[in-house]
Amino acid sequence: MPSPDAKTVLAGLWRSAGHDDAALRQLQFSGAEPVLPSSFAVGTAAQATIGAAALAAAELWRLRSGRRQNISIDMRHAAIEFRSERYLRVDGKVPDEYHDDLAGLYRCGDGRWARLHTNLPHHCNGLLKLLGVPHDRAAVQRALDGMTAEALETAAAAAGLVVTACRSFSEWDRHPQGQAVAKLPLFSIEKIGDAPPKKLAAAERPLSGVKVLDLTRIIAGPVCGRTLAAHGADVLLVTAKHLASMLPLVMDTGRGKLSTSIDLRETSGRETLASLVPDADVFVQGYRPGAIAAHGFSPKDVARLRPGIVYASLCAYGHEGPWANRRGFDSLVQTASGFNIAEAEAFAAPKPKELPAQELDHATGYLLAFAVMTALKRQAEQGGSWHVRVSLAQTGYWLRQIGRIDGVNCPDPGFDDVRDCLEETPSGFGRLTAVRHAAILSETPPHWVRPSVPLGTNPPEWPRD
Repeated sequence: MPSPDAKTVLAGLWRSAGHDDAALRQLQFSGAEPVLPSSFAVGTAAQATIGAAALAAAELWRLRSGRRQNISIDMRHAAIEFRSERYLRVDGKVPDEYHDDLAGLYRCGDGRWARLHTNLPHHCNGLLKLLGVPHDRAAVQRALDGMTAEALETAAAAAGLVVTACRSFSEWDRHPQGQAVAKLPLFSIEKIGDAPPKKLAAAERPLSGVKVLDLTRIIAGPVCGRTLAAHGADVLLVTAKHLASMLPLVMDTGRGKLSTSIDLRETSGRETLASLVPDADVFVQGYRPGAIAAHGFSPKDVARLRPGIVYASLCAYGHEGPWANRRGFDSLVQTASGFNIAEAEAFAAPKPKELPAQELDHATGYLLAFAVMTALKRQAEQGGSWHVRVSLAQTGYWLRQIGRIDGVNCPDPGFDDVRDCLEETPSGFGRLTAVRHAAILSETPPHWVRPSVPLGTNPPEWPRD
């Protein structure tokens, strides 16, 4: 089957954000599908979303310098960056990563598959309590033998857990949440308040001097912050000691960021965060809709504290529909929305099959960075406060529209196969070997000035100029 054209895909993203086609002439793509073993155009999605973010950065630099620059991206390198966590090494070794034995696919009593996500302790403990079983895979299976997949999914959601029934594309398209997602744009950029334009002064890098509050975890949101840092932003990652994390992901996505700990359950924590907002240019949050707002940091709240802010919201299933408040991760959204069954059919696999990368996470992260930088450009030219919204499910629907490829027999690249895409840097964890950024900008090469550090390393304050 013919492969989709990555430049055409990127042009669609670019125009949907209201950008001028002139910038597209500065872009050079190399490589072609397939680059990863999949029936979906994962390499095309990687090249297009990383390219969109890079072009948006170049546009901001054009505002600051009056000059355009050339951008080049290789599809294979972009796809490898979409699996950056797989190739991470610390002092030459694979970092320890907790993976709970209960996580994964199970057949339920109605013969349908369901996926359990138990790699975070509170999700694991909650599921065991819900099922009334010990931490034993056979015991979990016995409990699921007496449940339907959708009954399990519904009960888990009511308990704040992350479990999804496995659906086909046609089933998802008939589902009320699938229908809600299909009506949403891939991303939205909405003006939510008035503020004077903040002119971007001349600078060496596209985002020099831009301050970003990064309230995100796991992959998608942190990839956005990492991308903004790669183009020169001061990114302050905000988390708290009681929030679960996955250390290898912290290492990989923490490159370029400061990291502080603020507990929003405490009055003092909310006051501390509020004191940081007036000097911020971007506020990115990746918690389920309403969670951050409940602490007093809704888009309108933050815009009142800092007129002219770009506020970015990331969630799993979109901000409309019956699942708008539902928790979710990439693997769960893939399962719920049809990808695992479609991939299994392409590979003639006996059970649902995952995509060869956390594709929805990474693509959403770069799309979020692209939309944030687009909103920064609008703010600089038009003024106003802006609200950007993306979700994993919306990205999944977009990935379906790109088209399918014949990538079933494509080799799956291991660590030794991607050494040309790696770089070594010091970090707060040891010597880090990690995938370098795939976008090459001729005048402002993306890079990370600050090393990845353990969570909470830095005080809750902005760096001095």
